[in-house]
Amino acid sequence: MSIPKLVIFDCDGILVDTENLANRRLAEWLTAAGYPTTFEYCRKHFSGRSMISVQKEIEASTEARLGADFVDRWNAGLPDLFSHGVEAIPYISDFIEVVRTAGIAYCVATSARISKMHITLGQTGLLPLFEHAMFSATMVSRGKPFPDLFLHAAKTMGFAPADCIVIEDSVAGTKAGVAAGMRVYSYHGDPYSDRDGLADAGGVLFDDMRALAGLVPIH
Repeated sequence: MSIPKLVIFDCDGILVDTENLANRRLAEWLTAAGYPTTFEYCRKHFSGRSMISVQKEIEASTEARLGADFVDRWNAGLPDLFSHGVEAIPYISDFIEVVRTAGIAYCVATSARISKMHITLGQTGLLPLFEHAMFSATMVSRGKPFPDLFLHAAKTMGFAPADCIVIEDSVAGTKAGVAAGMRVYSYHGDPYSDRDGLADAGGVLFDDMRALAGLVPIH
């Protein structure tokens, strides 16, 4: 494979460790709204997804109603949730530096809103590295697992999908990258990762960010 011209990073679970905090709260909120569930279930099924798509899925398949203001209430609570306890994924900054040194373009594309990225990336010191190119599922009509977000990021950055690679950790995100015609590297270093799901979705699996520079043809 040739050297990629654009590296697209997912945010939650790839750049910052937020999934456990968020899914614990999500399980509590869904249970309180009449959809009894667990942290483990949310962690496996809803990681990497936008809250809009989670609400649509639950309300389409069950009697539970989360309320018209569910997404707004969720986003309003994020600054408090992430005000402490958010850390960068181990060794991800080293890989970002490898990409920057090689002169390869990069960006972040995530289901989360831009405002959330400012909070989480800001907490970890990574924000200055990504402020130039931040893409959110709010910018497209369909979120992951559809390819829209990654295709939008590639087009805006000026690259063909075949020249892009995606760094993901969720099954939905891996499916989205593959559907976009991009090579996807799927991280399963988290104990709650769905390793089999990532493999089935077509990701190139790895479980340590230190191994990524050896997998991606950068030189």
